[in-house]
Amino acid sequence: MKPRMSFRRGAAAALGVAALVALGLMSPVAADSDSAAGRTATPASTTVQTAQGKVRGISRTGYDAWLGIPYAADPTGKLRWQAPRPTARWNGVRDATKFADRCAQAAGWDPGYEKATLTEDCLALNVYVPHGTRGSLPVLVWIHGGGFTGGAGQDTNPRKLAQSQHAIVVTVNYRLGALGYLNLPQLTRESADGSGTFGLLDQQAALRWVHANIENFGGDAKNVTIAGQSAGGTSVCAQLASPTAKGLFSRAIIMSGTCALQSAAAGQTQSAAFVQQIGCGTAADVLACLRAKPAADIVAAQQKAGVRPSVGGAAFPADPETAVPAGDFNRVPVLLGQVNNERALFTFQNYDYLGSPLTAAQYEALVKSTYGTDADRVLAEYPVTKFDSPDTAWTTVQNDSTAYTRQQTEAQLARYVPTYAYEFAESDTPQFASIYLIQQKSEAARNFPFGATHVDDLGYLWEYLGQTLPYSDDQLELADQMTQYWGTFARTGDPNGGHTPNWPTYSAASDAMMSLSACDSAPASGNPPAACSKVFHDFGTEHNAKFWKSIGS
Repeated sequence: MKPRMSFRRGAAAALGVAALVALGLMSPVAADSDSAAGRTATPASTTVQTAQGKVRGISRTGYDAWLGIPYAADPTGKLRWQAPRPTARWNGVRDATKFADRCAQAAGWDPGYEKATLTEDCLALNVYVPHGTRGSLPVLVWIHGGGFTGGAGQDTNPRKLAQSQHAIVVTVNYRLGALGYLNLPQLTRESADGSGTFGLLDQQAALRWVHANIENFGGDAKNVTIAGQSAGGTSVCAQLASPTAKGLFSRAIIMSGTCALQSAAAGQTQSAAFVQQIGCGTAADVLACLRAKPAADIVAAQQKAGVRPSVGGAAFPADPETAVPAGDFNRVPVLLGQVNNERALFTFQNYDYLGSPLTAAQYEALVKSTYGTDADRVLAEYPVTKFDSPDTAWTTVQNDSTAYTRQQTEAQLARYVPTYAYEFAESDTPQFASIYLIQQKSEAARNFPFGATHVDDLGYLWEYLGQTLPYSDDQLELADQMTQYWGTFARTGDPNGGHTPNWPTYSAASDAMMSLSACDSAPASGNPPAACSKVFHDFGTEHNAKFWKSIGS
């Protein structure tokens, strides 16, 4: 998961509301097989009743959308650094045709993020419902990535998945950075839950909103999948291990995310540094000092003293990295995986993008600082002379190390639940929107060996950051295939169905996972465009798992 810096992609209070009857706003169900099964239809009107009041959405070609619906109270003033509270009811019809503000964050290189966002009134979600569907639709709740410091629900437009898979998609904002994850003894004394996990609790509050309201939009509250990428994927694994998330979802998708939260002690160390950085270290009342600071000061301070989620409270009492191997998690089917060249993006971000490609000496220093007593073995296994550049050497070391960790997570999950593992291996893909735009202006970026790197897979599922990339016809076929896999999994807990290649469940013994890639059809060959995804058993060999196991990575 990437640090924020200039780049992003990169439970306490239940809302306490029950799903309401549609109050005449839902279209009547015809006397057919659907009604006989007691199933509902999607809304006939863009005005829908929720537990807090009516909302009016917007109708687009092939789908309706309700944007910026608040799922929790404005977390400002006394509610800053508290678990999410229920939002107040409203009278009349609330406009839901525009996105809410993004949660407070620094500027980044993604389109639309050129300036910092300083808004805290941001706890809102967006609901996308396809036209022309009947019955209680499966629901996919998307948790965005961004290193827990950036991003927003609006980054992804899921209309194509919603339409093709006849599913409702909900995208969510949640608190970020120090506003989302500050962990201080004073906060723990103030409330047993929340310190270090406010943003994760926001996600649970959004899931409770879904359970209370999604039937009025035509969704099935008993068929909810949570999915996320990068920090969003890590969030999904955290929710898997959360006792208070039990029953809020029936399947989980983890894309390029880890199953690890830092300890409460580590979070408190980070938070203490943040308190000093923002100038509240000597205050008689630290919390009063912090709550008096404007969002601009908080965003500026976290650029120098970052704060990330940490274990704590009844909602997140254990590190998922410990809970999953012990089987102490919400046992639902899981689909998870990574891209083939995961860490290339981070190498570019931290060095080449800044105009300072790694030197051989810097590579050696990085290995020593990262791998400690195992550094000499790592350097012997990955000598810089073996690679085209120190950049490539460092990327490969990081790729293989993190891939081994992910492989262990897959095996641990597979002991308890149906688990489907994948690697996105379409190495000729256009890079995700931000890198693609940089490549138009920078020869160094065009020449950097990204391959299939972090975030590149998202454009195959969503319209991402409002950008359309130049995918080949073969890659568009891969996009259709991936969308069907993800949609079928969200519907049934098994990605198999239709005419896609069979995707076996994962086990440590077989190491069988799906390699997702496009074919390379010659334009004049007359062959139709196609995906070339297939099952492979060489992930461990490809990423040198035997070596990383020997050093206990």
